[in-house]
Amino acid sequence: MPTHAFDALNDPAALERVPTPAYVLHEGQLRRNGELLAGLAARTGCRVLLAQKAFSNFNLYPVLAPFLAGTEASGLYEARLGHEEMPGGEVHVFCAAYRAQEFDELLGYADHIVFNSPGQLARFGPAARAAGRSVGLRVNPECSTQQGHAIYDPCAPGSRLGTTRAQWDAQMTPELTGLLDGLHFHTLCEQDSDALEVTLKAVEQKFGDVLPRMRWLNLGGGHHITRPGYDLARLERCIRYASERWGVTVYLEPGEACALNAGFLCTRVLDVLKNGETDIAILDMSAACYAPDVLEMPYRPPLLGAGEPGELAHTYRLGGPTCLAGDVIGDYSFAAPLRVGDLLVFGDMAIYTTCKNNTFNGMPLPGIWVMRENGCIERLADFGYEDFKRRLGR
Repeated sequence: MPTHAFDALNDPAALERVPTPAYVLHEGQLRRNGELLAGLAARTGCRVLLAQKAFSNFNLYPVLAPFLAGTEASGLYEARLGHEEMPGGEVHVFCAAYRAQEFDELLGYADHIVFNSPGQLARFGPAARAAGRSVGLRVNPECSTQQGHAIYDPCAPGSRLGTTRAQWDAQMTPELTGLLDGLHFHTLCEQDSDALEVTLKAVEQKFGDVLPRMRWLNLGGGHHITRPGYDLARLERCIRYASERWGVTVYLEPGEACALNAGFLCTRVLDVLKNGETDIAILDMSAACYAPDVLEMPYRPPLLGAGEPGELAHTYRLGGPTCLAGDVIGDYSFAAPLRVGDLLVFGDMAIYTTCKNNTFNGMPLPGIWVMRENGCIERLADFGYEDFKRRLGR
């Protein structure tokens, strides 16, 4: 069980005062992550962006902004959010396909626009260039470094993400190539820099003849830079290699690294029951609604004070209150029996939670709180019936 998810939590008892279910974001850990990323940029000359698809709690952008070059967006709304809430920072946008009716507005927010295919580049690239925006193309090096997470593998066979070399050779005319300022690839998911090193070699093999004509190279996200034990020295070698070999500015757009271990999901036990040999606790949080990656990835999130099944005296299967049979967080063991009303605290819940949650089954969205560096806890947002209803009609 990872323990670093709770390193920033100096006073767990303070969470007892938070109405559940609730996300609690940790200001101090966000700052520490930002400082580490800023150090990387200072040593290597790279530029680091916040991937808002992982963390988009804009109230805390002022904590990260001094350490970052700007934001990365996946479309119009995130681009606008980054433009408005991290003013002065660069706004980079990548989308698998842009909507014609949104593109002019998007040009008003974005500094860099990355296209997914030669077709999209041909359709929208001239307008982006005429507006003075930096234009890029996402490439697919066809180099998978993940095992068992095909849903998050952009290099899986038949992937819709990125231009392969065969597609480049068949469709990229000199005119289209002339529109480009840079190339972008994104192939990692919460991985170490050894995976990047392998991928960078594949990018060089596939697109090494193109890169000297580029001004920048974006290495995408999925870099677990702020995780304890991450091989930072190898990452820095990769960045320097790319910048020196091809004369490019190197960009990184991590999401999880910016907010890793900087948030908690607080929940309470609603019921305890037994089915055969399985002890079960129903919580007031739902994996399906509040932490979808637990089911999509899937993974077992860290839980404060709990152990692996059978490690401690009492093992429970923790599940949510929805009608989805698979709304199960996982099996955990505890030193004492769980009782109705007990507070449980899941870790590393700042990323891919608040930005992905939903109201399936009419589940109320959790409140969002922040734990300041002085230990005070403040409410950032709360939600009610009208928030649920407005997602369904007016």
